[in-house]
Formats: sequence, structure tokens, C-alpha cells
Amino acid sequence: MTDVDLRKLRYFVAVAEELHFGRAAERLHIAQPVLSRQIRALEHELGAQLFARTKRATELTAAGRQLLEDARPLISSAEALRRRVAQAARGPRTFTIGFMPGITVTPAVRAFEALRPDIEVEVLRTTTFDQVQVLYDGRADVSVVRLPIEQRGLSIRPLFEEPRLAILPADHRLAGKPSVDIGDLADEHLMQHPDQVPEWRDIAVEPRSGRSRRFSEVSSVEEKLEHVASGRGISILPLSVARFYQRADVSAVPVNDLAPNKISLAWLASRRSRAIQEFAALAGTVDWVMTR
Repeated sequence: MTDVDLRKLRYFVAVAEELHFGRAAERLHIAQPVLSRQIRALEHELGAQLFARTKRATELTAAGRQLLEDARPLISSAEALRRRVAQAARGPRTFTIGFMPGITVTPAVRAFEALRPDIEVEVLRTTTFDQVQVLYDGRADVSVVRLPIEQRGLSIRPLFEEPRLAILPADHRLAGKPSVDIGDLADEHLMQHPDQVPEWRDIAVEPRSGRSRRFSEVSSVEEKLEHVASGRGISILPLSVARFYQRADVSAVPVNDLAPNKISLAWLASRRSRAIQEFAALAGTVDWVMTR
């Protein structure tokens, strides 16, 4: 079998994510017949049908699902390689630290700059959806992440933990309480994926009632707070995030029986960078009190 063309893989991923050749072609800015030919060529190269096509739908086959799982990290690795080579060509050497909202990386940045004055340190704000992806695609060398995350292929170093709070509309029946139990929130609508708060997911009324509401994907803290303030639901946020994004139209209430949020440093286990190892060792000694 000939080597698989990364361009064809990118085309395949677009179709697999859209499950529609027309929309995928628009996303890729190419003609639909060209896209169809490229996918057929990829299927021929792999000796497997990737999509089951009918007049009404396009679906992934078992082979297609497997290729999608394997193609995404391969494409990300290729993009990361391109970024690192371009960075090396530009000089001076840079080191990028990803970080989630509410987390202050300043103490670690200053300590690392003192240790490695030859390296220019940059920071990159991430979200729940890309805090790990920035490592795979080369945008960041290390990422300060909020667990849980998919840890396959990563090295993880625990840093600290912090409580999580319920974020409620200011006029909510529980707003202003000294604290609540997770059971007090069982009949609320959660403005984030239930798996992010398993304590709520396991007792929640809405998923079992058949009246579960769906909103468009909410990725940023600012969007979550807008929805909460409008009375559309509640959110669970770490203490540092709740403090950083204080506003008069929402109330942050401690939740007694929620496990703390765990913050860790993550990097690709396959990378043998001296700078990454030095930063990882340093991060374990930094006082993260500014974030609490």
C-alpha cells in the first residue's frame, strides 16, 4: 500500500465530521466532485469502504470510524511538526504554556524565565475543549489542565486542587446560602456536559424525566455565565474561576459534597524536550496560591 496522503486524510475528517459531502466541500473550499474523487481514491488506497452512502444520509462504516479515531492525532502531529519547524526557523526559541480560565501561571512563568533566560515564554488561554488539543497540534509545549481529561499519550504532573461552586442566578431560591448539597440541585438544568459533574449526573432529575433541554455547545466561561444570569440553568465552576468572573447577576455557592477540581500539568509523553522536563520539575515547586 502506498503512503497515505495527509491531504486526503484532512478531506476524510471533514466529511466524517459533517457527514455531508456538500457541507464538507464548503468547509474545505473545494468543489464537491473533487472531494468525492479524493475520498474514493483514499478508499482505494486503504482497500476499505469508509462511508455508507444513500440518497438520504452519509454514515461512517466500521473502517471509517477506526480511521477517524486514528486520523485526528496523526493530522495534529503533522501540524505540530510544522509549527515546531517554523518556530525553529524563526528563532529565538519560544516555549508556550497553555492554561485554563481562573488559573494564574505568572509565578511559574517568572520562575522559568529566571531559569532559562535564553527561552522566550508565551502563554495561551485554552478551554475545556482544546486544553489537550493544543499539545497535539503544537500550539503549546505544556498545558495546565483541569481534570478529567483523556490522558492517553500524555505525561501528567499533579499541581493542586480547589473546591467547586454552584453558579446560580442572583434571584435563585438557593442564592446567598452559606452552602448547599448536590442533592439540592438535582432538579436544575446544568449548563455543561453532565460528565463534567458526575455527582450531579448520577442524581439529576432532568435526564431521567424525558424533558432534557439542549443548548448549543457552551465553551467559554463568559457564555456559561450569560446563560446562568438569564435563568436558563446553573453551572459548576472551580473557586478560582468563580472569583475571577464575579458579577452581580449571579451567585456562587459552595457545594458540600462535590469532589475538588484537580489541576495538573500535561505534555506529550513522546516529546523529549529538555525545556519541558525543566518546566515540569519547576511547576511542582511553585506556590500556586495566586490561583486560590
